[in-house]
Amino acid sequence: MEWFLKVVKDNYTNFNGRARRKEYWMFFLINMIISIVIGFIGGLIKFPLLATIYSVAILLPSIAVGIRRMHDVGKSGWYILIPIYNIILAATEGDRGSNEYGADPKGGENEDPFAGQRDPNNPFINS
Repeated sequence: MEWFLKVVKDNYTNFNGRARRKEYWMFFLINMIISIVIGFIGGLIKFPLLATIYSVAILLPSIAVGIRRMHDVGKSGWYILIPIYNIILAATEGDRGSNEYGADPKGGENEDPFAGQRDPNNPFINS
């Protein structure tokens, strides 16, 4: 839920920068769950417009996180308009380190996890 709130509260219309895979797909998952629940509730109370209101409210953050996801793989935000290829890009690991769209959102997570932790007595870490 924190990833959904990060997109909605902190980056509502932020089209700049990069969004890592986890941010994008967790937002997508939570958004789908909320959409289903709101659709169900709207059907129960005979107010189907409720789902439409939610969809319109979440439209800009959905586009923004999609564009930032394309930026993470080094592509222009316009790539979200290409069917199927945009899903492939959304599932692809982002560029390591900085690219033209900003710093790596994973920070140091893309670096060697054993850097600086070599142990002369452990042959598995030294290889």
